Amino acid sequence: MTDLIEAEASRSIRPTTELSMATAPFGVAYIETRAESLIGGYATLQVAAQHYRQYDAIVVAAFGDPGLNALREIMPIPVVGMTEAALMSACQQGGRFSIIAISQRIQAWYRECVAAYGLGGRLASIRALDEPLQHIGQVQENQGERLIELGRRAVEEDGADVLILAGAPLAGLARSVADQMPVPALDGVTCAVIQAQAMADIGATMPSAGSFAAPPCKPCQGLPEALTKLVGRQ
Repeated sequence: MTDLIEAEASRSIRPTTELSMATAPFGVAYIETRAESLIGGYATLQVAAQHYRQYDAIVVAAFGDPGLNALREIMPIPVVGMTEAALMSACQQGGRFSIIAISQRIQAWYRECVAAYGLGGRLASIRALDEPLQHIGQVQENQGERLIELGRRAVEEDGADVLILAGAPLAGLARSVADQMPVPALDGVTCAVIQAQAMADIGATMPSAGSFAAPPCKPCQGLPEALTKLVGRQ
């Protein structure tokens, strides 16, 4: 999955941008539920704590943006999530958008994510595969035609103006099937990487007030060393 994300992200970086990938050391094969998202959020926070000092921006490359707001609260550099980036980009290209997803179970959590960003009224539909996934890294190869058909149905039957091909397993698919879709198709990785570069250009700084100001320093127990230092502002 990391290789798949990197391949798409590399197509969206500028010549002067340096891209590094980091894979969570623990978690589930792919996130499909609220509980799995919580695990992914902690894993993302742990990895970010280890490496953030070397970078100008962070991209959370998992649909649903696990841990995004927590990272923004504690990180001194911009943090972009692929879901939020894709949703905001979709709103700039049409009135209503549909999400094409890899499983039926994932729909409830995705709807909650869209609602949390205040965009529930612009969600035309979520269309999802209804067959068990044989291999998470080969969804595009095994289900490519079915995913294209779901996108077409979202346009014809649900009134979608824009399609979001959701999730890291679909990284790169929007680019490869763009000429087969009747409306724009967006890739969350692409949107997030482009926006992360823009945020770095803007020179966003960590706020000293408001709900995203740095949390207060406090003792902690049982956390990895890098996370302990981040929480303790060491």
